[in-house]
Amino acid sequence: MSIIYHEITPLTDNDCFMVFARVKDRFDFPLHHHEEFELNFIEHAKGAKRIVGDSIEVIQEAELVLVGSNLPHGWFTNEFTGGTIHEITIQFHRDLFDEKFLRRNQLCFIRTMLERAARGISFSSETIAFIKPRIIALKQKNGFDSVLELISILHDLSICRNMRTLTSSTFVNENFTYNSRRIEKAFEFMKANYDKNISLEDMSKIVNMTEVGFSRFIKKRTGKTFIDSLNDIRLGHASRLLIDTTLTIAEVSFRCGFNNLSYFNRVFKKKHRCTPKEFRENYSGTRTFV
Repeated sequence: MSIIYHEITPLTDNDCFMVFARVKDRFDFPLHHHEEFELNFIEHAKGAKRIVGDSIEVIQEAELVLVGSNLPHGWFTNEFTGGTIHEITIQFHRDLFDEKFLRRNQLCFIRTMLERAARGISFSSETIAFIKPRIIALKQKNGFDSVLELISILHDLSICRNMRTLTSSTFVNENFTYNSRRIEKAFEFMKANYDKNISLEDMSKIVNMTEVGFSRFIKKRTGKTFIDSLNDIRLGHASRLLIDTTLTIAEVSFRCGFNNLSYFNRVFKKKHRCTPKEFRENYSGTRTFV
């Protein structure tokens, strides 16, 4: 079982947000989570490792990531070969924007982005290049102007292209609305029975469609096949068990509905780019400071 630290940030109830700028030669903070949203800009740290939820990736020269409330995250030295790392962290309260305020038409893109941040968001290199000067300049602003600029930055990020969601929906227990009762019924069934043997025939009966019809329907609505959708649900639960328990890899596999260990290892590696064993070691390896 891995330890994920609960960080008490210095952001007070009287602050809207805080900006921390750091220059360092390594990452020395353990895997952690906190109530606040966090926008983290990092440059000159190519080869370092980033963990957000069940996403584990090696980062490039520059990156910008938005992390939602209580989502485990951390950056680690890993293959970083040395040099000066530049890091700017912006933390803001999860209730900085009132729910009614966010539902106004002009705020719809920010609202959608903050909802997606529950799974972590990575922004493209083009977006980073565009927004970097404003993030650097934000720490020089104060008072009302700084709040306006933060909102403006968040809005511009919310309408940018090629943002990428990091963590699987099952890992954070997120529910999606597909504007289709049949699809939602299918996902409700898969989420409730992911640990059992579920066939295409079973699913087609649940939604009252032919097998071919359901296969085409779920692919069109979600962009994924039935098997890929089911595996994503199972892998989210598997990631949690690998982090939160000491069950063997085989036990995790069978508890999550994978009746073939080699198949489990294969689909897990395809999604996470590491084996279940390596995934667990990546997490357990963050118990101590790097």
